[in-house]
Amino acid sequence: MKLDNNVKNALFEFLLRMGDDRLILGHRLSEWCGHAPVIEEDIALGNIALDLIGQASAFLNFAAGVEGKGRTEDDLAYFRNETEFKNLQLVEQPNVDFAHTIVRQYFFDVYSNLVLTNLTSCPVNELAGMASKSLKESKYHLRHSKQWLLRLGDGTDLSNEKTQNAVNNLWRFTKEIFDIDETEKLLIEKGIVPEMSGFREKWLDSINKTFMEAKLKLPEDNLDFSAGSRNGFHTEHLGHLLAEMQILARSYPGAKW
Repeated sequence: MKLDNNVKNALFEFLLRMGDDRLILGHRLSEWCGHAPVIEEDIALGNIALDLIGQASAFLNFAAGVEGKGRTEDDLAYFRNETEFKNLQLVEQPNVDFAHTIVRQYFFDVYSNLVLTNLTSCPVNELAGMASKSLKESKYHLRHSKQWLLRLGDGTDLSNEKTQNAVNNLWRFTKEIFDIDETEKLLIEKGIVPEMSGFREKWLDSINKTFMEAKLKLPEDNLDFSAGSRNGFHTEHLGHLLAEMQILARSYPGAKW
Protein backbone atom coordinates (compact mmCIF):
# COMPACT_ATOMS: atom_id res chain seq x y z
CA MET A 1 0.00 0.00 0.00
CA LYS A 2 1.49 3.35 -1.08
CA LEU A 3 1.32 6.09 1.55
CA ASP A 4 1.73 9.85 1.14
CA ASN A 5 3.85 11.83 3.59
CA ASN A 6 0.95 12.88 5.81
CA VAL A 7 -0.23 9.30 6.18
CA LYS A 8 3.35 8.11 6.76
CA ASN A 9 3.78 10.63 9.57
CA ALA A 10 0.47 9.56 11.13
CA LEU A 11 1.40 5.88 10.81
CA PHE A 12 4.77 6.56 12.47
CA GLU A 13 2.98 8.25 15.36
CA PHE A 14 0.50 5.37 15.70
CA LEU A 15 3.30 2.77 15.70
CA LEU A 16 5.08 4.71 18.45
CA ARG A 17 1.91 4.56 20.53
CA MET A 18 1.57 0.82 20.02
CA GLY A 19 5.23 0.20 20.76
CA ASP A 20 5.50 2.54 23.73
CA ASP A 21 2.42 1.06 25.45
CA ARG A 22 4.02 -2.37 25.34
CA LEU A 23 7.56 -1.27 26.15
CA ILE A 24 6.57 0.64 29.28
CA LEU A 25 4.09 -1.97 30.50
CA GLY A 26 6.65 -4.72 29.85
CA HIS A 27 9.20 -2.84 31.94
CA ARG A 28 6.68 -2.40 34.76
CA LEU A 29 5.95 -6.14 34.79
CA SER A 30 9.67 -6.95 34.77
CA GLU A 31 9.94 -5.18 38.13
CA TRP A 32 8.14 -8.18 39.65
CA CYS A 33 11.01 -10.52 38.80
CA GLY A 34 11.94 -12.19 42.07
CA HIS A 35 9.13 -10.43 43.96
CA ALA A 36 5.87 -12.07 42.82
CA PRO A 37 3.59 -13.74 45.41
CA VAL A 38 4.42 -17.28 44.20
CA ILE A 39 7.15 -18.65 41.96
CA GLU A 40 4.72 -19.65 39.21
CA GLU A 41 3.53 -16.04 39.02
CA ASP A 42 7.12 -14.81 39.02
CA ILE A 43 7.64 -16.84 35.85
CA ALA A 44 4.28 -15.88 34.32
CA LEU A 45 4.77 -12.13 34.77
CA GLY A 46 8.30 -12.42 33.43
CA ASN A 47 7.04 -14.20 30.33
CA ILE A 48 4.29 -11.64 29.75
CA ALA A 49 6.88 -8.86 30.12
CA LEU A 50 9.04 -10.56 27.49
CA ASP A 51 6.04 -10.89 25.16
CA LEU A 52 5.25 -7.20 25.49
CA ILE A 53 8.84 -6.08 24.99
CA GLY A 54 9.09 -8.33 21.95
CA GLN A 55 5.93 -6.74 20.53
CA ALA A 56 7.34 -3.30 21.32
CA SER A 57 10.51 -4.12 19.44
CA ALA A 58 8.52 -5.10 16.34
CA PHE A 59 6.30 -1.99 16.40
CA LEU A 60 9.23 0.35 17.05
CA ASN A 61 11.34 -1.31 14.36
CA PHE A 62 8.53 -0.78 11.86
CA ALA A 63 8.11 2.81 13.12
CA ALA A 64 11.81 3.51 12.51
CA GLY A 65 11.49 2.19 8.96
CA VAL A 66 8.41 4.32 8.26
CA GLU A 67 10.17 7.40 9.66
CA GLY A 68 13.12 6.80 7.34
CA LYS A 69 15.69 8.80 9.31
CA GLY A 70 18.11 5.99 10.02
CA ARG A 71 16.98 5.39 13.59
CA THR A 72 16.53 1.90 15.01
CA GLU A 73 14.08 0.47 17.54
CA ASP A 74 16.84 0.81 20.17
CA ASP A 75 17.21 4.51 19.36
CA LEU A 76 13.49 4.97 19.82
CA ALA A 77 13.43 3.00 23.08
CA TYR A 78 16.54 4.41 24.75
CA PHE A 79 17.22 7.84 23.30
CA ARG A 80 13.88 9.62 23.48
CA ASN A 81 12.97 11.82 26.42
CA GLU A 82 9.84 11.62 28.55
CA THR A 83 7.77 14.07 26.47
CA GLU A 84 8.59 12.11 23.29
CA PHE A 85 6.98 8.92 24.60
CA LYS A 86 3.40 8.23 23.51
CA ASN A 87 2.33 5.47 25.89
CA LEU A 88 -0.92 5.60 27.83
CA GLN A 89 -0.63 7.00 31.33
CA LEU A 90 -2.26 3.79 32.57
CA VAL A 91 0.72 1.58 31.72
CA GLU A 92 3.29 3.80 33.43
CA GLN A 93 1.55 3.66 36.81
CA PRO A 94 3.67 1.95 39.51
CA ASN A 95 2.93 -1.59 40.65
CA VAL A 96 2.04 -0.52 44.22
CA ASP A 97 0.93 -4.08 45.04
CA PHE A 98 -0.11 -7.22 43.18
CA ALA A 99 -3.74 -6.09 42.92
CA HIS A 100 -2.73 -2.85 41.17
CA THR A 101 -0.60 -4.82 38.73
CA ILE A 102 -3.45 -7.18 37.85
CA VAL A 103 -6.08 -4.44 37.47
CA ARG A 104 -3.75 -2.34 35.31
CA GLN A 105 -2.97 -5.39 33.19
CA TYR A 106 -6.60 -6.40 32.81
CA PHE A 107 -7.70 -2.92 31.71
CA PHE A 108 -4.93 -2.88 29.11
CA ASP A 109 -5.44 -6.48 27.95
CA VAL A 110 -9.13 -5.96 27.13
CA TYR A 111 -8.23 -2.86 25.11
CA SER A 112 -5.25 -4.52 23.41
CA ASN A 113 -7.30 -7.51 22.28
CA LEU A 114 -9.90 -5.23 20.69
CA VAL A 115 -7.32 -3.18 18.80
CA LEU A 116 -5.15 -6.08 17.67
CA THR A 117 -8.16 -8.08 16.47
CA ASN A 118 -9.21 -5.24 14.20
CA LEU A 119 -5.67 -4.51 13.00
CA THR A 120 -5.35 -8.05 11.63
CA SER A 121 -7.33 -6.88 8.59
CA CYS A 122 -5.24 -3.72 8.13
CA PRO A 123 -4.31 -3.07 4.46
CA VAL A 124 -0.71 -2.39 5.54
CA ASN A 125 0.49 -5.99 5.39
CA GLU A 126 3.37 -5.63 7.84
CA LEU A 127 1.12 -4.06 10.47
CA ALA A 128 -1.54 -6.73 9.94
CA GLY A 129 1.09 -9.45 10.36
CA MET A 130 2.43 -7.95 13.58
CA ALA A 131 -1.10 -7.61 14.94
CA SER A 132 -1.85 -11.28 14.17
CA LYS A 133 1.28 -12.47 15.94
CA SER A 134 0.76 -10.16 18.92
CA LEU A 135 -2.91 -11.15 19.24
CA LYS A 136 -1.99 -14.77 19.97
CA GLU A 137 0.07 -13.60 22.95
CA SER A 138 -2.45 -10.96 23.98
CA LYS A 139 -5.24 -13.53 24.28
CA TYR A 140 -3.14 -15.44 26.80
CA HIS A 141 -2.36 -12.21 28.67
CA LEU A 142 -6.08 -11.43 28.95
CA ARG A 143 -6.92 -14.93 30.16
CA HIS A 144 -4.20 -14.64 32.80
CA SER A 145 -5.17 -11.20 34.11
CA LYS A 146 -8.90 -12.03 34.09
CA GLN A 147 -8.38 -15.22 36.08
CA TRP A 148 -6.37 -13.33 38.68
CA LEU A 149 -8.93 -10.53 38.85
CA LEU A 150 -11.68 -13.06 39.56
CA ARG A 151 -9.51 -14.81 42.12
CA LEU A 152 -8.66 -11.57 43.95
CA GLY A 153 -12.07 -9.94 43.72
CA ASP A 154 -14.02 -13.01 44.78
CA GLY A 155 -11.41 -14.11 47.32
CA THR A 156 -11.00 -12.90 50.87
CA ASP A 157 -12.35 -9.64 52.24
CA LEU A 158 -8.80 -8.28 52.20
CA SER A 159 -8.07 -9.29 48.60
CA ASN A 160 -11.39 -7.80 47.48
CA GLU A 161 -10.66 -4.56 49.31
CA LYS A 162 -7.17 -4.24 47.79
CA THR A 163 -8.47 -4.98 44.30
CA GLN A 164 -11.31 -2.47 44.62
CA ASN A 165 -8.79 0.14 45.81
CA ALA A 166 -6.68 -0.59 42.73
CA VAL A 167 -9.72 -0.17 40.48
CA ASN A 168 -10.60 3.14 42.15
CA ASN A 169 -7.02 4.43 41.83
CA LEU A 170 -6.48 3.41 38.19
CA TRP A 171 -9.90 4.22 36.76
CA ARG A 172 -9.04 7.85 35.99
CA PHE A 173 -6.39 6.69 33.52
CA THR A 174 -8.80 4.65 31.39
CA LYS A 175 -10.89 7.23 29.57
CA GLU A 176 -8.02 8.51 27.41
CA ILE A 177 -7.58 5.01 25.96
CA PHE A 178 -10.35 5.81 23.50
CA ASP A 179 -9.61 9.48 22.77
CA ILE A 180 -9.38 10.15 19.03
CA ASP A 181 -7.04 12.86 17.75
CA GLU A 182 -6.11 14.10 14.25
CA THR A 183 -3.48 11.37 13.84
CA GLU A 184 -5.97 8.57 14.33
CA LYS A 185 -8.71 10.37 12.39
CA LEU A 186 -6.47 10.43 9.31
CA LEU A 187 -5.57 6.74 9.63
CA ILE A 188 -9.22 5.83 10.22
CA GLU A 189 -10.21 7.82 7.13
CA LYS A 190 -7.64 5.87 5.08
CA GLY A 191 -8.90 2.57 6.50
CA ILE A 192 -5.55 1.75 8.12
CA VAL A 193 -6.66 1.62 11.76
CA PRO A 194 -10.09 0.87 13.29
CA GLU A 195 -12.36 3.51 14.82
CA MET A 196 -11.16 3.37 18.43
CA SER A 197 -14.00 5.35 19.98
CA GLY A 198 -16.42 2.59 19.05
CA PHE A 199 -14.45 0.19 21.24
CA ARG A 200 -15.27 1.90 24.52
CA GLU A 201 -18.70 0.28 24.80
CA LYS A 202 -17.25 -3.17 24.01
CA TRP A 203 -14.47 -2.55 26.52
CA LEU A 204 -16.91 -1.47 29.21
CA ASP A 205 -19.17 -4.45 28.50
CA SER A 206 -16.26 -6.87 29.04
CA ILE A 207 -15.15 -5.05 32.18
CA ASN A 208 -18.68 -5.02 33.61
CA LYS A 209 -19.23 -8.74 33.07
CA THR A 210 -15.94 -9.62 34.76
CA PHE A 211 -16.50 -7.19 37.63
CA MET A 212 -19.92 -8.60 38.37
CA GLU A 213 -18.42 -12.06 38.66
CA ALA A 214 -15.49 -10.75 40.71
CA LYS A 215 -17.76 -8.77 43.07
CA LEU A 216 -16.09 -5.49 42.11
CA LYS A 217 -17.70 -2.12 41.38
CA LEU A 218 -16.96 0.32 38.59
CA PRO A 219 -16.29 3.87 39.84
CA GLU A 220 -18.62 6.67 38.85
CA ASP A 221 -17.95 8.16 35.41
CA ASN A 222 -18.15 11.69 36.81
CA LEU A 223 -14.67 11.38 38.34
CA ASP A 224 -11.80 13.50 37.11
CA PHE A 225 -9.91 11.77 34.30
CA SER A 226 -6.29 12.15 33.32
CA ALA A 227 -5.32 12.44 29.64
CA GLY A 228 -2.80 13.79 27.16
CA SER A 229 -0.27 10.96 27.05
CA ARG A 230 -0.52 10.56 23.26
CA ASN A 231 0.77 14.14 23.05
CA GLY A 232 3.62 13.55 25.50
CA PHE A 233 1.92 14.56 28.76
CA HIS A 234 2.71 12.00 31.44
CA THR A 235 2.56 11.45 35.16
CA GLU A 236 5.64 11.86 37.35
CA HIS A 237 6.20 8.10 37.26
CA LEU A 238 7.39 7.84 33.64
CA GLY A 239 10.53 9.91 34.14
CA HIS A 240 11.71 7.66 36.98
CA LEU A 241 10.96 4.55 34.93
CA LEU A 242 12.88 5.84 31.90
CA ALA A 243 15.86 6.81 34.04
CA GLU A 244 16.16 3.19 35.13
CA MET A 245 15.33 1.66 31.74
CA GLN A 246 17.65 3.87 29.68
CA ILE A 247 20.67 4.25 31.94
CA LEU A 248 22.82 1.48 30.42
CA ALA A 249 22.29 2.49 26.80
CA ARG A 250 22.88 6.16 27.59
CA SER A 251 25.94 5.47 29.74
CA TYR A 252 27.58 3.34 27.04
CA PRO A 253 26.11 4.47 23.70
CA GLY A 254 26.84 2.07 20.89
CA ALA A 255 27.90 -0.72 23.26
CA LYS A 256 27.64 -4.27 21.91
CA TRP A 257 27.43 -7.51 23.85
